[in-house]
Amino acid sequence: MSALQKPRYQQAKDLIIGRISTGDLRPGDRVPSENELVEAMRVSRMTANRALRELTDEGYLHRVAGSGTFVADFRAGSHVLEVQNIADEIAARQHSHSAGILRQSLQHARGEVAKALHVEQGTDVFHLLLVHRENGLPIQLEDRYVLADFAPGCLEQDFTRITPSAYLTAISPLQEAEQVVRAAQPNAAVRNHLKMRQDEPCLVVLRRTWSHGRPVTFARFHHPGSRYELTGKYTPPGTPGSTSADVVELEKLEQ
Repeated sequence: MSALQKPRYQQAKDLIIGRISTGDLRPGDRVPSENELVEAMRVSRMTANRALRELTDEGYLHRVAGSGTFVADFRAGSHVLEVQNIADEIAARQHSHSAGILRQSLQHARGEVAKALHVEQGTDVFHLLLVHRENGLPIQLEDRYVLADFAPGCLEQDFTRITPSAYLTAISPLQEAEQVVRAAQPNAAVRNHLKMRQDEPCLVVLRRTWSHGRPVTFARFHHPGSRYELTGKYTPPGTPGSTSADVVELEKLEQ
């Protein structure tokens, strides 16, 4: 279905999402008001209202009473419900992050990589393989594929200085992500890179991220089971959050 065949409210949504994706609108920027959308796109006020309301519900925007509608903050909040930059996560613990690059090459998408990225077999992708360390101890093996036409400068980046996550987010704000978390027994290569015991399981996060309405990265993140955990807290919209005194500190409970 072409853009001209889409409902008018969806065209208005696509216009705003497109400006966010290109960086024309950044987190905190004010987006066109209902009146401005009505005038610029020649749509009804109801259509403009629906577009802004749905973008707000989907997390792209947030509304401030009396002030207007603004681009939401796309920064990652490791959190089981969010996409997390490993360097930020480590810094939040006031620890030191370092990374070693094992592979940074151009390849052709095959098998599950092509399927995950919704591209034809043989499509150019960049393959990144890195070990992330916390205070010198390896805690994550990042095995990531990136569409070459999405990030053409990927091979020129020094990923010991900037994480792939931070670099890719700088190119285009995250629009959508999905991830699956599972336990697994690592193969010998993973175990060696992460300096794991022979019988130690690992935590694996499979993640795809979208930009411009298409999946652009597919990654596997392996973590030593004894050195890593995913945590999260969810409060339904409209529900007041608990105070710290009301929250059980789960990490202090005996296993």
